Amino acid sequence: MRLKMHFIYLVAVLGLITFGAHAENTQEPANKFSRQSLFKKRTTLPSNTVDTNVIHVKFPKGYKTPIHTHEGPGPRYVIKGKLKVTDNGETNVFGPGKVFWETGSEMTVENIGATEAEILIIELAPVTPDKQKE
Repeated sequence: MRLKMHFIYLVAVLGLITFGAHAENTQEPANKFSRQSLFKKRTTLPSNTVDTNVIHVKFPKGYKTPIHTHEGPGPRYVIKGKLKVTDNGETNVFGPGKVFWETGSEMTVENIGATEAEILIIELAPVTPDKQKE
């Protein structure tokens, strides 16, 4: 049941982001509802219970992260800027409004745009024994 609630939460967050971004960038009346799927991926989770963590990250112009991993995989939504992402040996470039799936493997992110970049990380981390009581 908790897993289902985590997915409902994830869909709600992405829906709010999508609706907000869409409403700002259109000439249509504000009272017209719109829905657009930005990203869809079937995923096998490492456990029945996951901790969902939503993180807002800002990358200064020219900043590159060291090689790192996150506690779990999940979608990443680019709010603004241009990011070069190398994840599990594969490199791609993403801009505003794009969503990519981070695998949880070793990765780097580099801001290759002319301004600050921002992303929203939605992390689906398995609950480990040391986190059971949190």
